[in-house]
Parts: sequence; C-alpha cells; structure tokens
Amino acid sequence: MKGKKVVITGIPGVGKTTVITGAIENLMNEGIPFQSINFGTFMFEMAEKEELVKDRDQMRTLDRSIQKELQARAAENIRNIDGNVIVDTHASVKTSQGFLAGLPQWVLQALSPDSIVLVEADCDQILLRRLSDESRTRDMEGSRSIEDHQQFNRSIAAAYSAMSGCTVIIVKNHNGLLNQAVEDLVKAIR
Repeated sequence: MKGKKVVITGIPGVGKTTVITGAIENLMNEGIPFQSINFGTFMFEMAEKEELVKDRDQMRTLDRSIQKELQARAAENIRNIDGNVIVDTHASVKTSQGFLAGLPQWVLQALSPDSIVLVEADCDQILLRRLSDESRTRDMEGSRSIEDHQQFNRSIAAAYSAMSGCTVIIVKNHNGLLNQAVEDLVKAIR
C-alpha cells in the first residue's frame, strides 16, 4: 500500500503550513491519516546524514550536480513511503535572476505526485501577513510582485501537470476564512 502523494505549494506568507496542519488534523479525525513532509528539510536531513553539510545554509553551496542528485533521491524516498503523504514545498522560488522551478523534471519523475495543490490568497493580504510576521525575515516586495509570483506558480503547475499527469488544485486562503481553506484542501485530497 503506497498511498497518495500530494504536493502542496504556495508563496511565502500565503499560510500554506497553517492550512496543511488544519487539513491533516481534520483528515486524522475522519480516519484518513496523512503525514506532512517538508521537502527542503527532508533533503537537508539526507545531506546531513551523508555528512555533505552541517547546517541548512550550506545546502545552497553544494555543487549543483550534488543538489540535483539529492533532490531526485529525496523525491524517490518520499514516493516509497507507505501511506498518504503531503509534500510541503514551493512550486517556484523567486531569485534575483528570475523564477526557479521548485519541482524540476527529475523531482517530478521520481516523486510521481497524484496532485499538486496551489494555496493562494489575495496579494494585499499576503503582503500584510508578511509585514506582521516578526518570526521570519522575508524579502520586501509589493502586491504586484506577489501577484506575478502567484501567476507564475499557476503557469508552472500546468507544466508540472503536463509532465507528470497529476491534477492541479487551487485552494484559496483568504483572511478570516482559514476553516474554509482547510475544508477545501480536505475535500481535494481526501
């Protein structure tokens, strides 16, 4: 029994982790167990165990070929986990040189997800969430830049779907409507 593999993405400040936590709790209450795995943390723990890095910041200093190989092995290891798994990651990463695919072809091929979920919110709401979150240090950007990032995520999710055959689902996490976002996610992945 392998179970479902669902990739859940969202730009920083959208509330992805909060929605995932609520959905997992609701699914557990229904007797449908899911475990959540943060892809970056999973990959880091593999690299740490292999003594390639000592801390997470060293991950980005690894040779690109080593990073790619770690990504592919992490995805394959996640795919081989029995049971239902939510993979918490980013559809894309905004860099100073442009957007970078969060799920390159070798990751999609190894992971073979059933669905990709994009958690989205109003751009102004995301901006306010970022400004009020003192626990994180985030790059400052305006509503238009946030909108561009969410739109790029939709576009790249369509490409991911074409490459892997998975479905793409959009869940809205609007202010004051967290319970609705959680329920929408539960319905989508149940």
